[in-house]
Amino acid sequence: MTENAQQQPPEPENELPTQYAPADVEGPLYERWVERGYFAADAKSDKPAYTIVIPPPNVTGSLHLGHAFQHTLMDALTRRKRMQGYESLWLPGMDHAGIATQNKVEQQLAEEGKSRQDLGREAFVERVWQWKEEYGGKILGQMRRLGDGVDWDRERFTMDEGLSKAVQTIFKKLYEDELIYRAERIINWCPRCLTAISDIEVEYQEDDGELVSITYGEGDETLVVATTRAETMLGDTAVAVHPDDERYKHLVGKRIKLPLTDRSIPVVADTHVDPAFGTGAVKVTPAHDPNDFAIGRRHGLESITVMDERAVITVHGPFQGLDRFEARSAIVAALRSQGRIVAEKRPYVHSVGHCSRCRTTVEPRLSMQWWVKVGPLAKAAGDAVRDGRVKIHPEDMSKRYFDWVDNMHDWCISRQLWWGHRIPVWYGPDGEVVCVGPDEEPPTGEGWHQDTDVLDTWFSSGLWPFSTLGWPEQTEDLRKFYPTDVLLTGHDIIFFWVARMMMSGLYAMDGEAPFKTIALTGLVRDERGKKMSKSFGNVVDPLDWMDKYGSDAVRFTLARGANPGTDVPIGEDWVQASRNFANKIWNATRFALMNGATVEGPLPAPEELSATDRWILSRLNKTVAEVDAFYDDFQFAKLSDALYHFAWDEVFDWYVELSKTTFQAGGAAAEASKRVLGEVLDVTLKLLHPVVPFVTDTLWTTLTGGESVVVADWPADSGFRDAGAEREIETLQSVITEVRRFRADQGLQPGQRVPARLTLDGTALAPHEAAIRQLLRLQPEGDSFTATATLPIAGAEVALDLSGTIDVAAERKRLAKDLAAAEKEKAQATAKLGNEAFLGKAPENVVDKIRTRLAKAEEDITRLRAQLDRLPPQ
Repeated sequence: MTENAQQQPPEPENELPTQYAPADVEGPLYERWVERGYFAADAKSDKPAYTIVIPPPNVTGSLHLGHAFQHTLMDALTRRKRMQGYESLWLPGMDHAGIATQNKVEQQLAEEGKSRQDLGREAFVERVWQWKEEYGGKILGQMRRLGDGVDWDRERFTMDEGLSKAVQTIFKKLYEDELIYRAERIINWCPRCLTAISDIEVEYQEDDGELVSITYGEGDETLVVATTRAETMLGDTAVAVHPDDERYKHLVGKRIKLPLTDRSIPVVADTHVDPAFGTGAVKVTPAHDPNDFAIGRRHGLESITVMDERAVITVHGPFQGLDRFEARSAIVAALRSQGRIVAEKRPYVHSVGHCSRCRTTVEPRLSMQWWVKVGPLAKAAGDAVRDGRVKIHPEDMSKRYFDWVDNMHDWCISRQLWWGHRIPVWYGPDGEVVCVGPDEEPPTGEGWHQDTDVLDTWFSSGLWPFSTLGWPEQTEDLRKFYPTDVLLTGHDIIFFWVARMMMSGLYAMDGEAPFKTIALTGLVRDERGKKMSKSFGNVVDPLDWMDKYGSDAVRFTLARGANPGTDVPIGEDWVQASRNFANKIWNATRFALMNGATVEGPLPAPEELSATDRWILSRLNKTVAEVDAFYDDFQFAKLSDALYHFAWDEVFDWYVELSKTTFQAGGAAAEASKRVLGEVLDVTLKLLHPVVPFVTDTLWTTLTGGESVVVADWPADSGFRDAGAEREIETLQSVITEVRRFRADQGLQPGQRVPARLTLDGTALAPHEAAIRQLLRLQPEGDSFTATATLPIAGAEVALDLSGTIDVAAERKRLAKDLAAAEKEKAQATAKLGNEAFLGKAPENVVDKIRTRLAKAEEDITRLRAQLDRLPPQ
């Protein structure tokens, strides 16, 4: 907390408005938190550190429900730890998002009739920086709307000076350790973005294509191969068969004619080929398929590139200059005219890779690129989890992590873009290659030039947990806040980001992992569990819901659905219910304030308290312990549900209602209950605060006069338990619930008053007669009282006079009709279930439905007979 924050007086209001208006509260309250420095972490503090690394959103991005979901959980963790006395750091920032940002600016240029080539590299990069300043970072303002308690003074950007220095430093270190190299390999190429993209930036979807079977060779020396990419046959340099396939042993080692060309290609034997798939023979195009590239390496085959960077055919006259898809149709037509097409399947649905940024079909392409040798880095990342230095939560997600790090291929880190961290390598006129660190001068002179590629965005974001704290300098922040405590992120980016950070952190920080726990969440889906997608029309802008229901309502809904590693369905009805919960908290606190609830002075001793007071304090402490355990296990759904039911069901619906009679009676008991109610609300608001920060801070400061619940102490379980009081109030609840149910069954209105005689002597209910009468709308029996219905409950007896409140004859007739229908339903279901012929033929789900009907009918019969028995005689 800053000095100004300590000196500034609290600003509680004297009373609360009748209704909670989130729009009037949230914005000004958030700015007050920031101005007072509540979220600023002090590296010089003696408090223990607690650090959470934020997945840096793209500079091009805006807040979507996935962001809102994870940010809510991260904010809850850091707010709680701050209240527990930790120096809590949640550091914000953005990723430069190489391809996405470059695409945005190129689109802007296209509208002006220009391209990046028209500007040149330097001017284009300057234009991107201008775009970033003008349009980028929209999401940062939206994070404020959500209530993110981040340290804005430490905001970072992956292209800022400090992070750029970190990128250059680790690149050179990896290069000198021979963990970075340059080589020609097959990569995923986007013909629209004109850059390599990594495997994890390729999204696969089922597309309609075609499968054609083509005859290769002449005469007796022919084979049939099947392909979905006929255009690549122009680059074939072999046909491969399995070594044990008897059908083709006579051809292995021979050369056969490649159709449409003047080349002959060898038939090779390779165990990669599945003899049971298709014809058992596959075309080999080493320059345009990763598996074929591997076969080509094993057999010393030539790699022939047949397309340029825009996927336009560059070889063989008739097809040269055609787009790959145009060439596919033209080549198939040419082969058909020669009688070489022996089978065609169209449409042929198969999985096709697309660029995750622009949706263009990805082209495997042989290309010279920069690579990270991931073997030793990935092993270290796996070992850190296996030996317990890093915990993955939930634990069953560890398998997905190991499946990735244990089988990771070398990482292509170069991108053919202009926006990003440029590869810090210079080439000389005589083939020299020099890697330049951040504090070194690059070589100059005629013929020297820097590599034109930039680094994969994930290369710099992989350094985020330590580069944001000042690495490679040994800063106070780095010493205080590294390693971070928790990485909370979606299970879908284990491969993108989590593994990258593990590898980079362990390598750069001398074996110290970047976080102690990896807490994996699911993904947000719509209320039917369907993935949110623009094409499905079910995407929700969380800002719309915040405008309508308040940020607290959105946050609580998201947290209440957050089971570890499990997807989160969410619908507007649930957000509306959370808004109702916020209103319930508001109204209950208003009632408490109007009735003198206070936090002043110590709690009365247990012997000075009523059973109702001791019951709620016992339940309060159990809830504190329960919530703490759920937080430590990242069980956000369970802790939110526990708080919801404690606050709404026990505090607001029972304790507040039971206290009304005490307050009306006045005296010492009322004064004690006012202090207990103040205590319960104080603690409940603190427990709720990390998830619903706005309404709780407004209410807490008004209730307590304190500065802010943001910097209040987290509640501790005092250890107080009173099993006897809990049993007593549970008995009271059962009586009230049972009589309410009977009243409803008789058609009485909730507010309708009924004469009653209560026989409570000798039971634990005796002290609660006034509360029972008030909550059940039971008036004194009077001189003309006639007990027309008697309810024996929990050793007590509640006798009601219903003679003037219901038409007994009509009610008996209605119940008798319902009973007859239930008995008929039971008879029919029993007959079917007793019919062996029916049971032998009917599907299991049909039989289950009849069993359910029978159980429901039996339940209805029991209930209706009891209601008839309770009616007064006619």
